[in-house]
Amino acid sequence: MGYGRPYLGKLLGVLITVILISGLSVVPPILIRLLIDEAIPTGDLTALTWLGIGMVAVPVVNAGVGIIQRWWSAQAGEGIIFDLRGQLYAHLQRMSLGFFTNTRTGELISRIQSDVVGAQQAITGTFVTILSNLVSVAAILTVLIGADWRLTLLAVAALPLFITPARRAARALRAVTERQMKHNANMSSILQETFNVSGALLVKLFDRGSRELGRFSEEAAGVRELGVRSALIGTGFRAAMGVISALGTASVFWVGGWMVIEGHISLGTVVMFSTLLVQLYAPLTALSNTRVEFATSLVSFERVFQVLDIAVDLPEAPDAQELIEVEGEVEFDRVWFRYPSERLQGIGASQRFTPWDALSLEEDTDDQPLVSTRDWALEDISFRVPSGALVAVVGPSGAGKTTLSYLVPRLYEVNRGSVRIDGHDVRGLTFASLARAVGEVTQETYLLHDTIAANLRYAAPDATEQQLWEACETANLTELITALPNGLGTVVGERGYRLSGGEKQRVAIARVILKNPAILVLDEATSHLDTRSEALIQEALERLMRKRTSLVIAHRLSTVQAADVILVIDKGRLVEQGTHDELLEIDGLYATLYQTQFQPVG
Repeated sequence: MGYGRPYLGKLLGVLITVILISGLSVVPPILIRLLIDEAIPTGDLTALTWLGIGMVAVPVVNAGVGIIQRWWSAQAGEGIIFDLRGQLYAHLQRMSLGFFTNTRTGELISRIQSDVVGAQQAITGTFVTILSNLVSVAAILTVLIGADWRLTLLAVAALPLFITPARRAARALRAVTERQMKHNANMSSILQETFNVSGALLVKLFDRGSRELGRFSEEAAGVRELGVRSALIGTGFRAAMGVISALGTASVFWVGGWMVIEGHISLGTVVMFSTLLVQLYAPLTALSNTRVEFATSLVSFERVFQVLDIAVDLPEAPDAQELIEVEGEVEFDRVWFRYPSERLQGIGASQRFTPWDALSLEEDTDDQPLVSTRDWALEDISFRVPSGALVAVVGPSGAGKTTLSYLVPRLYEVNRGSVRIDGHDVRGLTFASLARAVGEVTQETYLLHDTIAANLRYAAPDATEQQLWEACETANLTELITALPNGLGTVVGERGYRLSGGEKQRVAIARVILKNPAILVLDEATSHLDTRSEALIQEALERLMRKRTSLVIAHRLSTVQAADVILVIDKGRLVEQGTHDELLEIDGLYATLYQTQFQPVG
């Protein structure tokens, strides 16, 4: 009801046209009565001719009303599809990264593409069909069936006339269908790019949810318009078939009437044959399938609303503040975090998306001490990064370094404690301002199937070509791009597969440079570079980080030694912190890592 309300006028129009069409269906029996009672007994050929014209006029008017009905129905139905798809896409864009790590992309695409169509069919298909067939059956229930072989031959003589409109309609529908498939394929590509984990992360880091919604809406609008056109072509074809059928029926009326006048057949035979052409069993057959269609439509509705009913697990605070004039101070205050429970995540797992187990730290209070268990990704982490400082985060694999970096731009919600930027809890900031303040280069570089320039402009849509080249020069990409045939217009391929790992990483670094954030989070940003490229990138990053707060997850000695402070993470806990020399003097985990991982061999 709610989704049909914006199209209430069109839906009421559909209801009126259904009544009109059903009312017109009883006119032919009236004409038959006039044929029997007046025209034939008196031998009035003029009246007979006018009655024949009336038999043609009724389906012509019926077809005209039917086209209007289908036009309104298609506009309402395709509009509902457009609205549902847009709302589903926007709703899913607001879900946290944890939702996408536990939900299959194909499942999301199915809900948006197939299930939405099934739901729309219930409004403009199933209900309209039920009403129309019920009224039609009531109007023609008393018609008797009769036949004569000579009149049958006359009735089927119009069949060759069906060929031309059928061919034209088939060609037109094929062209429309191909365009629809193209738009659907584009929609699927957008969905696959933005609803997998890497794509969702990219959209959130650069706050491009509205841009992606715009791209998606453009393709969905194309499907909507082509759907209306397809519906009109199909209705026009059926209208033409109706007119041709009417010509055959009129011929049967006139010839049958003439044969009665001449005494060749009985009046009852004409009446029986004419009523046979009404096809009483067509609406009855349709009504017999209504239950199945209705049940299918309800299932589609349930699947669509199951997604819309999932609560946003990482909502923006109603009174969220804009982060303006960012200084870049980052503070973790007794942060505890665990990843959401898998059994409570994803579509179909529960009626309401729960971001973590109900028996989590949400139930803890300051008076209840926490028990340390390894299912916590981070445990009681506290540190402060002054504005403009360079902080290196080191530790064994799986220690929680990347998890820590995800909490700064609020890709996940802490279970207890707080993460603050310039003294503001990130939970009280708008996502847009948070995305502008924090730039991150992740371990897995994700590039869209587009040009290098388009991938760079994802960070700054209004960037000039000169700004693109400056970012590329800083990231040591100039030599590579100038060597490519199309330069910045080179298409990188799906997930950037046409570029090497190091080249993709440099594109990602250039993208963040173009974003120009106040806080940089680099998760092993130079891990895929060779020695020469690493040296050049490291120099560029050092220039870039001078005026910015930088949180660097590092496996390289040069980055670690240059850090103002080093955080050593082990099993989710902050076990050591200090400068390079201070940590070596402690002779703890960092000293061990330095000896085995950082210190050059020989």
